[in-house]
Amino acid sequence: MSRQLHLNVFIHGRGHHEAGWRHPRAGRTALTDIAHLAEIAQIAERGTFDSVFLADHLALGSEIEHAARGGLEPLTALAALSQVTTHIGLIGTASSSYTEPYNLARQFASLDHISGGRVGWNIVTSWLRAASANFGDNDLLGHDERYGRAFEYLDVVTKLWDSWADDARVDDVESGRYVDTSQVTRIAHDGEHYRVAGPLNIPRPPQGYPLLVQAGSSEHGRRFAARYAEAVFTAHLEKATAIEFATDLKTRAKDLGRDPDHVLILPGISPAVASTEAEAEALWDELNALTVPEVGLGHLSARFGGVDLSHLDLDSRLSPDDLPDPATVQAAQSRAELIHRLVSQQRPTLRELLHQLAGAAGTTSRRARRSRSPT
Repeated sequence: MSRQLHLNVFIHGRGHHEAGWRHPRAGRTALTDIAHLAEIAQIAERGTFDSVFLADHLALGSEIEHAARGGLEPLTALAALSQVTTHIGLIGTASSSYTEPYNLARQFASLDHISGGRVGWNIVTSWLRAASANFGDNDLLGHDERYGRAFEYLDVVTKLWDSWADDARVDDVESGRYVDTSQVTRIAHDGEHYRVAGPLNIPRPPQGYPLLVQAGSSEHGRRFAARYAEAVFTAHLEKATAIEFATDLKTRAKDLGRDPDHVLILPGISPAVASTEAEAEALWDELNALTVPEVGLGHLSARFGGVDLSHLDLDSRLSPDDLPDPATVQAAQSRAELIHRLVSQQRPTLRELLHQLAGAAGTTSRRARRSRSPT
């Protein structure tokens, strides 16, 4: 039986490794140069990738002194990329925590029209305190409340995309009738967190909805993905946990009346590519040698809700007790669980852990061998 492999490229700064920008062979293009993103998107399209993906950060991180950060806002960038590509999918991150549903529904409907039906929305519930402070709220919402809001948020935006029938725009010059108003309806949503009258002020997107993408693997994240997601980014260190996750998620989707085969699961891999295994190993070591420990420590702290980990010695073996219980974490709970499990199983030093996370950010790091071209 043949199986189809789905490939997505995660465009992240000057490389997914946090020290990639410092490597002698790295480019020096500014992160605000759309030509850089366009080149990657066009290469991915020629390589028959399904999609390109842009993450988002709603605050300037403390690591900015030592890490290449400060790129373009993803939805704006995707609009530009849609004009220099033809068929590749364009996935952008947008937060349900700090964007009103009506605005987001308009933005993604517009992008879907602009791209000819190629846009996807990576749905996130923001958990960084710095982001919260930028939007007038210094009290970070807890994990349960963020997801409670997210479920209602998706209810609202999908109602807005459905507020226009596919054939509502008749554009009849002879009769002077542009829209069949019987095919455009108010949504009149009055919920716990949102009150939205509707309808949307732009016709229904070509896809109906943008492709819905999600990355949470906690209990709330799995419930959310089973109900809404068409593609799920995930990270696992072991085959057994990956199989459990996939089986559980597809079972939940089926129980909700969805076709489980329509829920794609995309595990992450961050490869070092070279002609031989030895060269790939050397490249990875070069990248890790360029890391600044304070950057990795800041990322690790954020994964666990901002807890201070500066007292830990870089070259001492870690114990699971050195990290907070993931169940108590109100930030990126599934990533916290992954890191906690890694420490329990491997007992790395803090420096080794930071190196492993520097190029993976919760995905799986691998050295990949590239075949030499025939001569």
